Amino acid sequence: MALSRGLRCCQRVFSWIPVLIITAVVLWSYYAYVFELCLFTITNTLEKVAYLLLFHVCFVMFSWTYWKSIFTPPASPCKKFQLSYSDKQRYEMEDRPDAQKQILVEIAKKLPIFTRAQSGAIRFCDRCQVLKPDRCHHCSVCEMCVLKMDHHCPWVNNCVGFSNYKFFLLFLAYSMVYCIFIAATVFRYFLKFWEGVLPNGPAKFHVLFLMFVALMFFVSLMFLFGYHCWLVAKNRSTLEAFSAPAFANGPDKNGFNVGMRRNLEQVFGENRRLWFIPVFTSQGNGHYFPLKNRSSESHNPLLANEDMWEESDDGSEEGSLAEDVDPSVTIEMEE
Repeated sequence: MALSRGLRCCQRVFSWIPVLIITAVVLWSYYAYVFELCLFTITNTLEKVAYLLLFHVCFVMFSWTYWKSIFTPPASPCKKFQLSYSDKQRYEMEDRPDAQKQILVEIAKKLPIFTRAQSGAIRFCDRCQVLKPDRCHHCSVCEMCVLKMDHHCPWVNNCVGFSNYKFFLLFLAYSMVYCIFIAATVFRYFLKFWEGVLPNGPAKFHVLFLMFVALMFFVSLMFLFGYHCWLVAKNRSTLEAFSAPAFANGPDKNGFNVGMRRNLEQVFGENRRLWFIPVFTSQGNGHYFPLKNRSSESHNPLLANEDMWEESDDGSEEGSLAEDVDPSVTIEMEE
């Protein structure tokens, strides 16, 4: 037990290494640009002030979005998807697998769940003891089920999902802006140092290296950002791009695609003035997502009206929950 705790503690410490690397590179780029380039190399006062002003705007937006991507906790399923104390007692005291499955099927009747496992079974996380909402997956690194999980990103040491996907996209976008701004403004002085017009000194190394690093990161980020823009346009997560979500009638890679505009609004919200600001504006609560084929919701009156489900409280939810469910549906235990 003590050994496993020690290993877990070491894993948590080492998981911050990629974040520390990015932080160190950014802090060095700040010193190289502000001090070595602007203060020690550029002689034109107007150019110096303009570069410093625009650079700090890019730097603040980059830092803000990176901070939000790292420290926004992943959203987990609410208690309506968790086994209650009585249900858990019934489940654990029941020895027959079929009876255990039936208990979970009864609980699943009450919830807005459309997706299935590839086998057709309702998805259940045995570790978290929750029925998984649509697009929810268990992260083995975070040791929790994450709503609309996209992937676990080591560079932010966090799960990218419903609660911080907008912040992650903005982080990629402002990282590109930060890199291309540095490359564009450094280029002229890069050539001067390269051709020997400017004298050798500490600034030469920083300016030359700054140019290469900015271009290298920009190219890498450009492909990653482009891929995630495509995912947003199609309303897919990274996990769903590799394995299409399965529904009662089979897998459908476009099951959540409700059109370009609505797909964008699900991530960024309806207020377009806030799209580029790292504040949470995503639609919904992460437990329910509109489907491309709305007719499937008619199988369950509750699922056809997510507002009714959201407004029901713990004491009254039994009365408003749908009763019909296919008894042949089974439960799959997923870790």
